[in-house]
Amino acid sequence: MGDRLIRLRSVAQKELRQMRRNPVLIRTLLLAPLIQLIMFGYAATTDVRNVPVVICDQSRSPQSRALADKVRVSPCFILTGHVQDPRDLKLELDAGRAQLALHIPLEFAKDLRRGRPASVAVYVDGSDSVTASVAMSYMAGLLGHYGAALKLEQLKRAGLRPGGPRVEAVPRVWYNPELRSMNFMIPGVFGLIIFVITMVWTGQSIVRERELGTLEQLLVTPVRPLELMLGKSLPYAVAGLVDAGLIVLLARFWFGVPLRGSVALLFALAAVFILTTLGLGLLVSTVSQTQQQALLATFFLVMPSVLLSGFFFPIENMPWIIQQASYLIPFRYFLEITRGIFLKGLGLRVLWPQVVTLTAFGIALFAAGALAFKRRLQ
Repeated sequence: MGDRLIRLRSVAQKELRQMRRNPVLIRTLLLAPLIQLIMFGYAATTDVRNVPVVICDQSRSPQSRALADKVRVSPCFILTGHVQDPRDLKLELDAGRAQLALHIPLEFAKDLRRGRPASVAVYVDGSDSVTASVAMSYMAGLLGHYGAALKLEQLKRAGLRPGGPRVEAVPRVWYNPELRSMNFMIPGVFGLIIFVITMVWTGQSIVRERELGTLEQLLVTPVRPLELMLGKSLPYAVAGLVDAGLIVLLARFWFGVPLRGSVALLFALAAVFILTTLGLGLLVSTVSQTQQQALLATFFLVMPSVLLSGFFFPIENMPWIIQQASYLIPFRYFLEITRGIFLKGLGLRVLWPQVVTLTAFGIALFAAGALAFKRRLQ
């Protein structure tokens, strides 16, 4: 047992020395995750703000100007300008100078004064369907609020009081009261960065030894294949946990993402997930002859994992067969764990199904990677 530990430590020390001699690798392992988190934190957001709007106001009445002022002061929209001809609205949308256009017709004020429904045409650029649907709902809410305010004002002028029973919704948002998409995305980025960094560099380190011809030299030493595999994987597992710590600090104190759950539980389950990624990295190393092939194989594994895990798109909205396929993605379970710990403060009492499944995936994939690596060396 003592000899095995000595050989394992020797291989790990050799890998650490190679890492120190490669400043690009050190920067990639330590700085790249932070840069990626900052980029994802600001770029990967579903919040819809500052939608450019252009208005064609043919009514030119106090009522239409009041509506335009509501659009102007709304934090959801930016009023980019006015046009005289309704046909110019399409030109503004085509040119990308506006994403939403309003056409206030000539009879707008007259209809309001006579108590008739006043229509406002809303045109939206649907190229980005997500932004278009959210912007349309925002504009519908703005127009509905504007119409309700006008009706209340008319009733007051007539000396009437709005009466009758009514039901009011009193919304209370739990876990993410500000509805910040950043709070939802960054816990996912936490898992994604660990996933990519540990899997890529584990596979790359072994393939690099094969390219340089030093893998065969290691095999003629007393080091056994399992010890070689563990020794080369261990430094990247430690680097993954260090990256996890840096990401948590940046997410908490830079982006202000709440961490309501147990930090110890988060890191313990991150270690389980790293076991999974190391196994995938070993599998990549067995099918790759060069580092370029290893990168392509990694890309082949990362893209389905991101798309089917619920990172960007809700799994519930996917076709049934795709939903079933998502159960084979380990990243799905770790994503549920990280978001549950960060936002909801969940513990093992609630997360145990995901933890058990992720642990089973970790053991199975690491064992499969180790077996494939051992067979490749024989």
